[in-house]
Amino acid sequence: MNTPLKLKIITSTTRPGRKGEPIATWALETLKANPVFDVELLDLAAINLPFMDEAAHPRLKDYKHAHTKAWSAKIDEADAFVIVLGEYNYGFPAPIKNAIDFLFHEWAYKPVGFVSYGGLSGGTRSLQMIKGVVTSLKMVPLTEAVNIPFFTKYFDDQENFKGDDALVKATQVMLGELERWAKALKPMRQPA
Repeated sequence: MNTPLKLKIITSTTRPGRKGEPIATWALETLKANPVFDVELLDLAAINLPFMDEAAHPRLKDYKHAHTKAWSAKIDEADAFVIVLGEYNYGFPAPIKNAIDFLFHEWAYKPVGFVSYGGLSGGTRSLQMIKGVVTSLKMVPLTEAVNIPFFTKYFDDQENFKGDDALVKATQVMLGELERWAKALKPMRQPA
């Protein structure tokens, strides 16, 4: 049997009361159904990266701080990513930009899917903005995404997120593309 591909789900927000955490938990449970992937949730609030504090440029991989080394190891081992992406003021949240900017080589030649959420736009403005950032790091942002407009309607009385059949289907389609891209890009990540 083939070794499962490592898929990391990354939250984008850290503020108290955020809604991205229950959405990420739902995504985790939905994505774990595919045995091709070994899925892990990386919650930026729990990881608690400070504002970028490494003196050397990330491309040098000359990390001094334990939090950067731990973050590097988690991202380096990944074959693919799903970012659960909120939208703040028509853009993506600062914590995910900070988390991305901490590293450089660890992101390269890996596909990234998005579960975006927001009001009427479903987080798509945030999604379009972050695509330029991830592309500059040689990541492959997928066209297939899960966009959740008016996301609060999917929460129950206990603040659990309950995606409907359309969201589950969109997640499965995105996961299929993540698998294709992760397998196709894997040889590019081998040392030259």
